Amino acid sequence: MREGQTFAGESLLTRYINFVKLPHTLFALPFALLGILAASRVAPVTWRQVLLVALAFSAARWVAMGFNRIADREFDARNARTAARELPRGALTLTQAWASVIVAGLVFVVSAGLLNPLCALLAPAALAWVVAYSYAKRFTSWPHLWLGMSLAIAPVGGYLAIAGRWSEPGWLLLAIALAVATWVAGFDIFYALPDESFDQHEGLRSAVVKLGQRKAILAAKLLHGITIPALALFGWGAGFGLWYFAGVAVAALILAYEHRLVQPGDLSRLDAAFFTMNGVMSVAVFGFALVDRLVA
Repeated sequence: MREGQTFAGESLLTRYINFVKLPHTLFALPFALLGILAASRVAPVTWRQVLLVALAFSAARWVAMGFNRIADREFDARNARTAARELPRGALTLTQAWASVIVAGLVFVVSAGLLNPLCALLAPAALAWVVAYSYAKRFTSWPHLWLGMSLAIAPVGGYLAIAGRWSEPGWLLLAIALAVATWVAGFDIFYALPDESFDQHEGLRSAVVKLGQRKAILAAKLLHGITIPALALFGWGAGFGLWYFAGVAVAALILAYEHRLVQPGDLSRLDAAFFTMNGVMSVAVFGFALVDRLVA
């Protein structure tokens, strides 16, 4: 059985796209672009910079996901939900997987270097952090927070790419990083729900294994309860107006609906909650912020 959000076909391109779940780039790329919008108030923005940010983000995500698939290939082969992934079923060789990760890593480093010296300096550390996430569930029950902090690099990186320096006030980038980190950690807890029994059997850790479904879902709600105020705080500090805050209100409604879709013991609508609603939320926040910036 093919996982959700994968494409039919066996061409090499299709196999690579499915290997790293390329459509999931939509989750956090809008937040990288949101960082660019915030930075546009303190520095001019060119299309070259926007394209380099999008390329750097996509490459970094390819590295993170590709390396995760490599690191987890033996677990994936034993898990009925993931056994049809490209490495376990032999659709891609380990050499092909590694080659794509190495190329993507080089693309990320070069793209960051073409942006400005600060991005070039921070690129290796960012890459190391997102790669290390793949081992988090082997030693912590909160790998979801590690993943959240990995994707929180996106808006910070988008801002630094344009401004070339940390934000003023200093808490501004911390606020958007907190918003993204808690948002991602919350929906990643949902993603761990179907693997509760498998993870327990394999000795892997997650909030679901530690807390059980009911308390883990509550933890996701608490995390998402931080997301919305953090988004609002960022918008206020960055000087966004009513359109942006309308987007935050839409995001709150989307998260509330998402939590209605997933209940303890009923994961039948998990795909809709995880794939669709989170993609819609990130696009909505950026879309309203863009309108706000254009009409300001």
